[in-house]
Amino acid sequence: MNNRTAASTRVVDGEIRIALLIVLAVDTSRRRRGRDLMANSVGLTPPMGWNSWNHFQCDISEDLIKETARAMVSSGLSKLGYKYINIDDCWGHLERSAFVHLLEPNATKFPSGMAALGDYIHSLGLKFGIYSCAGNFTCSGTMPGSLGHEEEDAKTFASWGVDYLKYDNCFNNNINPKIRFKAMSEALKRTGHPIFYSICEWGDMQPAFWANEFGNSWRTTDDISDQWDRMLCIADKNQVYADRARPGTWNDPDMLEVGNGGMTYDEYVVHFSIWAISKAPLIIGCDLRDMSNDTLTILSNEEVIAVNQDPLGIQAMKVRNYGQRYVWAGPLSKNRVVVLLVNRKETVETMTAYWSDIGLPTNKAVRARDLWLHVNLDGTFRGNLTATLPGHSCKMFILTPTS
Repeated sequence: MNNRTAASTRVVDGEIRIALLIVLAVDTSRRRRGRDLMANSVGLTPPMGWNSWNHFQCDISEDLIKETARAMVSSGLSKLGYKYINIDDCWGHLERSAFVHLLEPNATKFPSGMAALGDYIHSLGLKFGIYSCAGNFTCSGTMPGSLGHEEEDAKTFASWGVDYLKYDNCFNNNINPKIRFKAMSEALKRTGHPIFYSICEWGDMQPAFWANEFGNSWRTTDDISDQWDRMLCIADKNQVYADRARPGTWNDPDMLEVGNGGMTYDEYVVHFSIWAISKAPLIIGCDLRDMSNDTLTILSNEEVIAVNQDPLGIQAMKVRNYGQRYVWAGPLSKNRVVVLLVNRKETVETMTAYWSDIGLPTNKAVRARDLWLHVNLDGTFRGNLTATLPGHSCKMFILTPTS
């Protein structure tokens, strides 16, 4: 833990109150300007939805997006809070329109146009997301970026009814990202249309320390991949910035890989659990039209989702390392604490979460609920909680004080 932040516990009238103590890296007036800039009333909890890139990359079409939107509804995921249907790169024509220089959709892939597609998504009770880049081209090189065209592109997105913009970082002419990402933020605000602004700077210049002035979320790392080791590496890098997340502005360790086939069921449970406890955007990256029952079971765990969407909005952190066995913990509303035990080893291991590590008085009695087994553990616990975990697996608990 660094000198910017410390998590501490105070006992007031016998109640547990976990406070995030923030020594601000910026002064109060600067923070106020940031709040004014991003006063778009979105993202008070981490966004939930789907994005096309992880599974489909450039192989996208109007039919695919409509089928995915319908699958989001028919699977029941939309009722759990997954609302955004986000089109990533490769949706646009290579050139801007003549004379007015506007972005245009690829007419072969999206013959009805983006406004009509947005209307269809909205008609299902969902929200419409799109992608652009703070550079001359998007990262695929197949369509123009928005660098120098922020005003007209923001107006275009608003006219299409866009609710979410993922804004990437390629072909950027080595212009300072604070300048490039701020320009689009200001342009979005001037449209008067609320759009969740997802800054995809890859963590190069530690956007966790400045992007809260401009965006609703910011990537803290390079791209994820559907591999156990890579997923954990991303999680480790993201948790360093836990103190920077709060309602309206979130750390983003990239989209979910759950269901894409590169990890086991238990490894995907770990992946989803870490993202949930980290208050990360829960943006699905698999093919919703062809999900297995295991994938749907993971993505639809309402108790784990509730941790992610908890209104307190404080990101959990690693509080103890036992050599490839990690204890994560963080405060929740109603004086509760969430604990995640992660066994990175391949062997069965016994792990213990100690109250002194997770922010509870050592003599405090709590009830424990297992969020993946959906059961309350028998009795009460004081001082610590111990569990045995298979290799590459986790246990996730909510601890609730008895008084």
